[in-house]
Amino acid sequence: MSGHTSDRPRPPVQFRAAVPADAERIAQIWEPGWHAGHDGHVPESLSLLRTSASFRERAARMIDSTRVAVVDDEIVGFTVCSGDEIEQVYLAEEARGSGIAGLMLADAVRVVRAAGHAEPWLAVASGNARARRFYERQGWRDAGPFAYDAQTEHGTVPVSCHRYVLPAVVTH
Repeated sequence: MSGHTSDRPRPPVQFRAAVPADAERIAQIWEPGWHAGHDGHVPESLSLLRTSASFRERAARMIDSTRVAVVDDEIVGFTVCSGDEIEQVYLAEEARGSGIAGLMLADAVRVVRAAGHAEPWLAVASGNARARRFYERQGWRDAGPFAYDAQTEHGTVPVSCHRYVLPAVVTH
């Protein structure tokens, strides 16, 4: 996600819970987005396991915790939330720069907070400077490095990441 907004008008976007029929489109967005943000920043063994089939399987498996962003009846992005973690945030390449990524992230924050978690968090591969800048522009705070256990069909692969948190809003 580029995180910047171009001069073009932002198309109206709607958010909804994903349904099983969305899994293929989610995988089509996820695979190139994941490789663009992770290849060269995660162990090669993990990149090799992230095949088209693995994205289709994971998209189908995670459908109940997935929300999609829809523009003109087409899915252009998705988020996956699990407890207090926003696990996935991906936008189709053609929608980057439209401002939709920030709206998707805000929608995911609402989901996490509505589930009773005041301080959402997410993991960003340490070398993914573009994503890290995006989250920082959105008000997220880098809480430091940690090893994230990426799930694969063969177990977990530790990935050098930074934990980003969105502090709870304090009202007086």
